[in-house]
Amino acid sequence: MKALHDPDSRLSDGLVAIRAQFKVPAAFPPEVEAAAAQAAQRQPGADHVDRTAMPFVTLDPASSTDLDQAFTIEAAGPDLLLHYAIADVAFFVSDGDPVDREAWARGETIYLPDGKAGLYPRVLSEGAASLLPDGPRPAVIFTTSIAPDGSVKLQGVERAVIRSRAKLAYETATDADLPAGFADLAARIAAAEQRRGAARVDPPEQEVERDADGHYTLRLRPLEQTEIRNAALSLASNLAVADALYAAKTGLFRVMAGPDDAAVVRLRHTAQAFGLDWPAAMDLKQFEAGLDQTKPAEAAFMLAVRRAGNGASYVPYQEGVRPWHAAMAATYCHSTAPLRRLADRYVNRAALEVANGRTVPPEVEAAFHQLGPVMGKAEARGSQIDRAVIDLAETAILAGQEGKSFPAVVIDVGDSGTRFQLCDLPVVARTTARGVAPGDKITVRLVSVDPIRRELAFARIA
Repeated sequence: MKALHDPDSRLSDGLVAIRAQFKVPAAFPPEVEAAAAQAAQRQPGADHVDRTAMPFVTLDPASSTDLDQAFTIEAAGPDLLLHYAIADVAFFVSDGDPVDREAWARGETIYLPDGKAGLYPRVLSEGAASLLPDGPRPAVIFTTSIAPDGSVKLQGVERAVIRSRAKLAYETATDADLPAGFADLAARIAAAEQRRGAARVDPPEQEVERDADGHYTLRLRPLEQTEIRNAALSLASNLAVADALYAAKTGLFRVMAGPDDAAVVRLRHTAQAFGLDWPAAMDLKQFEAGLDQTKPAEAAFMLAVRRAGNGASYVPYQEGVRPWHAAMAATYCHSTAPLRRLADRYVNRAALEVANGRTVPPEVEAAFHQLGPVMGKAEARGSQIDRAVIDLAETAILAGQEGKSFPAVVIDVGDSGTRFQLCDLPVVARTTARGVAPGDKITVRLVSVDPIRRELAFARIA
């Protein structure tokens, strides 16, 4: 969500309050900035091979400057070889140094509509470590083969120096700008997902805008085609790295159970609220596969599916236990965003050793057993912040509409009241309505809007 127009400062003031409530750091301690500035002066040595002749490019939102990934693609018979260069954060950050200690305290970058609190100081994350096209950069290159059926295999990992040819943007990149094979590679990965029964949901972004009458409305921005295809590159690399680490009996994996039966029932009521036809004989995965993110009701339902999951977490390798990510329908890990996630730095270090027949260092193995709680805490705070921002947006959208009635559908009934989904807006709220059951259609009146507390009060009137 981002605020596009905010002349009355409802959103900006609310975001200041959210930052204070969740103690979002405004800056790095001086000793961390100093250590990062010193680290930024390091120059790659003999352990970084020269790959500056390879035609790497980056593809991100136009405004992004913390660029984790660059890529190029080449044909290898019927296979495609994806060379995925990842920012070599471990080259700049050493175990136990001030930058490392601060990163462990933060866990991940926090994003808000009015800016971010980075995992690393900008001199690294938007400078020396970022794969910007203004000079050579150290990187870790993952080379993955993608077969015609979409199956993936890690072919090699190396430390290298690369030079990005272009900083491409989702909004403007054309097929001519992108490496040959980009669309084909994405199609292969998508086909493999469908065969596996994956239920990965990529909902559109939520944006809040103010109309000419002074009312706030929620807009869902569909993902660009280049954005969807770009996600397939990360997915291919992460799947290949996960398989290699699991085979080597090491690693840190991303696991997630799918929505439970109760959540699926609630989602059916949500689909009903949005007027979507979900046949009783069709399961959630089949229904998701037919959703169109460019249609507002279906896009809003995709957001509801994401919120309905049981939550993902990180687990280290355990003998005899196959880590599983239900949405991916595969063993999966995070390795492609080390500038934004602490865990990725350690996964990359392990992959570099495993792919080259070396033993994973004890300090990396130890980190795998410590990162789960650290990342869980960081993600929980991030989720709470996201929820607070959504609550703020909902109050902004509905401000001035007190007394208005809205059609809704009951999603859940519990001790804390009745939870319902508005039919015309992607807003979920509660009321004290009694004598209702999930799936019932009701009419509610907006009683009050409190932007400071980010609270809405509704009363059932029919």
